[in-house]
Amino acid sequence: MKRVWLLFSQSATVLLAAYFVVSTLKPGWLAPRGDSSLALLQAPAVHGGEVPPGSFRLAAQKASTAVVSINVSHSSRRQSRLPEPWPGFFHGDPEGEAEGASGMGSGVIVSASGYVLTNNHVVEGADQIEVILNDHRRARAKVIGTDPDSDLAVLKIELDRLPVMVLGDSDKLQVGDQVLAIGNPFGVGQTVTAGIVSALGRNQLGINTFENFIQTDAAINPGNSGGALVDVHGNLLGINTAIYSRSGGSLGIGFAIPVATAKQVLEAIVKDGQVTRGWIGVEPNDLSAELRETFGVLAPSGVIITGVLQGGPAAKAGIVPGDVIVSIAGTPVEDVSQLLAQVAALKPGASAQFSVQRKKLVLELAITPGLRPRPQKSNR
Repeated sequence: MKRVWLLFSQSATVLLAAYFVVSTLKPGWLAPRGDSSLALLQAPAVHGGEVPPGSFRLAAQKASTAVVSINVSHSSRRQSRLPEPWPGFFHGDPEGEAEGASGMGSGVIVSASGYVLTNNHVVEGADQIEVILNDHRRARAKVIGTDPDSDLAVLKIELDRLPVMVLGDSDKLQVGDQVLAIGNPFGVGQTVTAGIVSALGRNQLGINTFENFIQTDAAINPGNSGGALVDVHGNLLGINTAIYSRSGGSLGIGFAIPVATAKQVLEAIVKDGQVTRGWIGVEPNDLSAELRETFGVLAPSGVIITGVLQGGPAAKAGIVPGDVIVSIAGTPVEDVSQLLAQVAALKPGASAQFSVQRKKLVLELAITPGLRPRPQKSNR
């Protein structure tokens, strides 16, 4: 009898263990045939706000509070924007706006005192500007200053307890770094998209006078203009400005102004109400085989001057068409973008040394830059 009881107890133990294993790992095996009841498998609960691997949740939460929507109204019809392939500046209706119409864009709060960075083309010609925070507060904004050459503008709102975006270091960005784009595309509400840095230093795109864009494939669409491009820590890397698009929607090619440039413009506008840049009054062009032949250029590198403004700083210093500017204050000049940036950095009224090659002659000319004129109104 004892042997029978021992055999029974061992068999029961084995069967219970098998049932436990099957019910845990393969619960479907125990369902009766023909049972139509719903059997769902539930993932384990995430404990205490744990962030899933690869999530950008923390960066998005940190940065999104300081990104605002901007509504602007115009009393008169605005001019049409840039021709193809740039129909997709992220600002309202790409076909233009009727009288009394409104547009939309985005902005970034960069100071607890209420300063907001956005694009100049978002607020250009606006009669009224309203800023809407992520917490749904609204405020009328005042334009502190604009810089059409970089397509940046600084607004100010009067609200307390403002969230502020932390400025990152765009100079340390590398191709392949992950980034987030935050804005208000198509007016649907704040949206966060992710991508990588596709390229750096993009220029000669015909968007701004001074171009040094961060290119990204993070999805950005109309309404994102002036919004934030941030790193995986939620720090500001750039101000989203334009997309390459033939349809008006995102094709994965977007451009942002580096925060290093935006910071310089912000500080100049807050301090002086405008950005002061040097100007010498020339029409520069990159060296090409055709221009080399036309002007008999012998310089191996530099920027050729094809036009000189009569009475301008360069003309007074002796610059003539066909001259090739090789360096400014000892810094080599390789292309038009470098020339514009270096001249803009010069202090108006302070003489600077220009190395110029005129056919076989190498000249050292002292040019006193003037104040760069403000550009004509944009046709965007």
